[in-house]
Amino acid sequence: MHKSTKAIRLVLIGVALFLIAAVYYNTNLVPPTIGAGPAGLAVPLEPFEKVWTDRPVLILGLGDSITTGYGASPGLSYFERLVRNPKDEFEDMAGRNLESVLPNLSVLNISVNGSTSLQHERLQIPEIVKQSEDTLGIVVMTTGGNDLIHMYGRIPPAEGAMYGATVAQAQPWIANFKVRLETMLEDIQEQFPGGCHIFLANIYDPSDGEGTFAPVGLPEWADGLALLEEYNGVIEECVERFDYVHLVDIHGAFLGHGLFSHKKSNPYYRPDDPHYWYYENLEDPNDRGYDAIRRVMLNEMVKVLATE
Repeated sequence: MHKSTKAIRLVLIGVALFLIAAVYYNTNLVPPTIGAGPAGLAVPLEPFEKVWTDRPVLILGLGDSITTGYGASPGLSYFERLVRNPKDEFEDMAGRNLESVLPNLSVLNISVNGSTSLQHERLQIPEIVKQSEDTLGIVVMTTGGNDLIHMYGRIPPAEGAMYGATVAQAQPWIANFKVRLETMLEDIQEQFPGGCHIFLANIYDPSDGEGTFAPVGLPEWADGLALLEEYNGVIEECVERFDYVHLVDIHGAFLGHGLFSHKKSNPYYRPDDPHYWYYENLEDPNDRGYDAIRRVMLNEMVKVLATE
């Protein structure tokens, strides 16, 4: 081969490799942007223009750091936003809060950062004080997410720290989660003799269905999405079993707003809002993510409570 031809070929190969690397970088490794403004579903105003009930109502927060509001700016967790609008509320959410429709509302949040469903059953549920018969309970709960992601592969997979586990390996842990979740839901209901509604969130997917956390340097997990589906399946089964439990679908709401939110070839790409709704630790939402959760929660509460 002539030297000049060989040189041209090497240059072309180099250019091709550069373009391949650039495409991979731009679609997989570019840090997603957060965006600004309202995030998520619209919430109708009309249901919030009348009182839902004059009964004493306790809104109780249970579960992990999503319900504590870890990573949120002051006053902007989903739990706080459910109760009252922040001072700088978005125009499309003005007046849409539980204080507006529940004049005898009490507030208690006993969720704990970093906690798993094992700790929720053992530590949080026993902490609930039995309420009077005239009190209605509104319980918001996030559980199970930390069971899956901890300890990010730094230790061998175990119950409550399943990262890296296979579906076969995790079968007894999944079965235990189902028993544990059913027990917790029954125990919560028993503490509200006057009735309660439990708004139970499912578990979101920061990988946007890609099943990899390579952009943030975490180990590959072949069965990660399958185990997430198993856990969300348990949550859905419990919602179907208990008529006082209602699904809050944050999994669906957050698809397209994770690590690959900017990737146009992702099946969940959201051209109207191609932005990242997670905090810097990947486990929790950022302010826009908490806004989105608040909206999903309120829409479900409207369906359940506004016409009761």
